[in-house]
Amino acid sequence: MRRTMRLAVLMTVALLAGCASQIRSDSLTNTLKAYASTLRWGDFASAAQFVAPATLLAHPLTNLDMARYQQVRVTDYNDDAGPVPLSDTEVRQSVRISLVNVNTQAERTIIDNQVWQYDAASKHWWLASGLPDITRD
Repeated sequence: MRRTMRLAVLMTVALLAGCASQIRSDSLTNTLKAYASTLRWGDFASAAQFVAPATLLAHPLTNLDMARYQQVRVTDYNDDAGPVPLSDTEVRQSVRISLVNVNTQAERTIIDNQVWQYDAASKHWWLASGLPDITRD
């Protein structure tokens, strides 16, 4: 009887852990899709809402940063490689973003190396690496 009870408890714990993992995975998928959609529309102000609060506190977005984002239009956001898990609560993703300068009409492409971290308390994925650095060549 004890053995059966122990087995039932272990199976329940394993099932709950699997459910938690699936919920976290689904949340990541939804977050990455929403972020990609936001950037594809070039809405950097809304994209800032995906950035981890600690990252924004350490590196606040300035008026100059926002003015720079307004000077470009996103023409492509390629995340085909997909996220690579580093742990249960952290993934990396390399995204190729093509931008057109609205003044010069010059197009260029940057690589945005994103780090996403899961906050178990809020059950939310946050972009720990911040918004893409569009000043790089």
